[in-house]
Amino acid sequence: MASVTVAFSPITTAVSAPSSSVSDRRISVRLPGFRGLKSKSTSASVVPLFRSVIREPLICGRGGRVVCEAQETAVDVSAVKEDAWQSLVLDCELPVLVEFWAPWCGPCRMIHPVVDELSKDYTGKLKCYKVNTDECPNIATQYGIRSIPTVMIFKNGEKKDAVIGAVPKSTLITCIERFL
Repeated sequence: MASVTVAFSPITTAVSAPSSSVSDRRISVRLPGFRGLKSKSTSASVVPLFRSVIREPLICGRGGRVVCEAQETAVDVSAVKEDAWQSLVLDCELPVLVEFWAPWCGPCRMIHPVVDELSKDYTGKLKCYKVNTDECPNIATQYGIRSIPTVMIFKNGEKKDAVIGAVPKSTLITCIERFL
């Protein structure tokens, strides 16, 4: 009895018969790609799975792995560039919370929602900004940022406190409350 080997790849399915005296045969069939989920309310509509969640395109790397390059993960907190640092952070009358982060940093993505919530919770009492350390290395160097995420509190143009790492919301609240 002859055996059949089946190999799967992200694009094709190949079926090959073992070597025999007659010949080697290989059949390749292109599999249909995933196009989305069909909604039960209207059978004709197709809902893309990733477009509503991820704003940046998905890039396929080697081996069919999917790599997400999400540059703007913290939506509610404004990014500060070097040209606006003085006016937005140092000259602000309110205390300012600044998150130093980078898009490739996993713990930074974990703390983004926490900073977003704090921005909403302390509206009118505290300003929240983020600084991408890859795009603004001078600011990061000026304040001695060696680990990210780092959250700093500024008041009256001076650095008052810093918290390093993806910490719980309660830790950041304790820090903020000391300077309000």
